[in-house]
Amino acid sequence: MTEEKIQEDTLLNGHKILQNPQSFMFGIDAVLLAHFASSFIRKKDCVMDLCCGNGIIPLLLDTASTAKKISGLEIQSASVQLAAKSVELNGLGDKIQIVEGDLKNVKKLFEQKSFSLITCNPPYMPADSGKINPADSKAIARHEIFCTLEDVIKAASYLLDDCGSICMIHRPNRLSDLIYLCKKYKLEPKTLRMILPFENKSPTMVLLEARKSAKADLKVLEGLTVYKSKGQYSDEVQEIYRSFIK
Repeated sequence: MTEEKIQEDTLLNGHKILQNPQSFMFGIDAVLLAHFASSFIRKKDCVMDLCCGNGIIPLLLDTASTAKKISGLEIQSASVQLAAKSVELNGLGDKIQIVEGDLKNVKKLFEQKSFSLITCNPPYMPADSGKINPADSKAIARHEIFCTLEDVIKAASYLLDDCGSICMIHRPNRLSDLIYLCKKYKLEPKTLRMILPFENKSPTMVLLEARKSAKADLKVLEGLTVYKSKGQYSDEVQEIYRSFIK
């Protein structure tokens, strides 16, 4: 990772974030997940972002929620370095902690039931889908090379306190896997929202909140439409972005 590749961007909440244009950069899915998760965060909650990448979710949640402490866990050293530098750049070292590690070894990294809410924007595609360079940071972010969906949910179940929630964004074609695995690890799906690219189009993403040791009672929200015309965000998405303005 050479210094000249790194760019500094300013988020709507005023925080700076360091990104490598040749690596995996955050997109609207991170923004939608942070906004969705913020509604489930209570005052003084401890939050964990699994697969945190360059730290976008913790940086957004710092001002979008009343979380007391926010941690991020990431396996790629280069991403960890960027995220940690962004935290330092914004003077948030007392609130945000970035940890390098494998979520499959989460029991060695954190105490059980030590978080009230978990977010995760995991790799969407199975490792066997298409040609993949396992050393490519973009491939690692998109494909289940270092962790599977089950690994993520198993780790979340260990980390979450009773009645704590995990909020995830994923692809609709993995929804059955999401629900099955959540139930397998005692995370009851409670809130579901489909994300449509345009009105009357099939959804391309899904937001899911599941709660530890909760009763079955799934609430399906009205779908969220991203664009009202090509290149123009819908009124709701514009409002979501404005909600992060500090």
